[in-house]
Amino acid sequence: MGASPSIDPDALPQLVGDFQPVDLWQAHINRIFYGLRGSRVREYYQTVAAADFRLGFALAEDYWRRCGQRAKTQAADQATAPLTVMEWGVGNGNLAACFLDRLQELDQEQRIFPRITYRCIEREPVLLEQAKANPDLGKHRDRVTFEPVSIEDLSACPDGSIDRIICNELWSELPTKLILRKGGEIHEEQLRPNLNEKRLADFPDWTQFIEAFGQQDIESLHALPSFLEDLVWEREYRPVETKTFPFRRTVADFLKDIDEEVLVPYNVGACQSIKEAKRLLATNAIGFSSFDAGTVDPRVLNDPEKPCYTVQGGQFSFMVNFQLMQDVARHLDIHTGVIESQRDFVGRSLSTNVLSVMDLLASHPLPPEGQAWELEALILRTLEALNRTYVSPYQRHIDFPLSESTPAHERAALEDLVHSLPPHGVPDTIAYLTESEIWKAMPDLQKLGYDSEGIKDMLQLPPQPVDYTHMFFSSNGS
Repeated sequence: MGASPSIDPDALPQLVGDFQPVDLWQAHINRIFYGLRGSRVREYYQTVAAADFRLGFALAEDYWRRCGQRAKTQAADQATAPLTVMEWGVGNGNLAACFLDRLQELDQEQRIFPRITYRCIEREPVLLEQAKANPDLGKHRDRVTFEPVSIEDLSACPDGSIDRIICNELWSELPTKLILRKGGEIHEEQLRPNLNEKRLADFPDWTQFIEAFGQQDIESLHALPSFLEDLVWEREYRPVETKTFPFRRTVADFLKDIDEEVLVPYNVGACQSIKEAKRLLATNAIGFSSFDAGTVDPRVLNDPEKPCYTVQGGQFSFMVNFQLMQDVARHLDIHTGVIESQRDFVGRSLSTNVLSVMDLLASHPLPPEGQAWELEALILRTLEALNRTYVSPYQRHIDFPLSESTPAHERAALEDLVHSLPPHGVPDTIAYLTESEIWKAMPDLQKLGYDSEGIKDMLQLPPQPVDYTHMFFSSNGS
């Protein structure tokens, strides 16, 4: 592989690595992704906690309520003891800031908030720096710690020392294997990366690129052209010895209910994190919550056509197998309190029905089906309509790059619209809207073609087979 590859018209993709299990390449690529693009993550994908406040507020409301219930049966010394909240994968710190703001606002009698220490756990240095620089989180500096570690490296944290653990869209990034059952054996997917032949000419020093890629040399890769979107992955399936699998018997039992040769995600890191959460939670702790995209539906898991992962900006993001998470929890003698849609959790905690902006867009009876810019125009005009009545307690700036196909006369108007979006408006296209906010904006939404009956149907829609899901458990199984 040291020789410079051919760049003739008949060139083929060139190998940049060897076959390895999916979870190994996942870890390799994710480190490169964050090293190269960690400061621009929101250009490639959004999380519901990155800019919106509603998940943080919902978690604070839920914590406040549960603390109140616990206080009714607590001894006097426990009612004044310090409380530690730990967030795994704190990202830019927005969720932490919103949680603490709302908890402080709720705690008028100063019974809970003064006792709180909020520990921000983040393995990616560039993201931890964003959290440290977050001005909203900075207001709570006296009770926040920042720890540059992964959740696999929390052994120094004492058993039974944490009251609440939160993670949002973390499980989908933790090591995940793709496995199937075939002829009495378990096989796992292995991947081999190639660089698209159209990009070979951009890397004349092929040896330098291969070495930098293999060694995850971020400094050298920064100096080279971008390439993550142009990796082409070969797949093959090999028998695997499962003795090294965490919870191998639970995994084997789970696979008995899956048809032969149907690939399923085995979220190894997520399974191990449940065991770690159980160790860390205090005896009467409020509990653990994970939010992520996935399914608990056995019909979906048994579907050979289901997508087990997506690639966004070159980074792998895996569907979470919540059915297996439940099985692992039972194996650990944890009684799962809740598995529900994230939307239901937010709505219940805030005592209102909620929809995301994307849910609202999905309710449109005649969405544009032509050029991408036409859908972008609808999204922007929807935000404009909502912002006439929506007011966020936080200032946020929306980055909304327009498609290259946008006609010049439309581009100017849409760019003006982007610039006119108010800082206290809807923070991004996946933010949660309350039912009352939607109905207040309904006259303007109707002008864009939205239908009130369609929105009512969307508000009442049950969780989807693959959905953003909340898994909760506490140390006492409540």
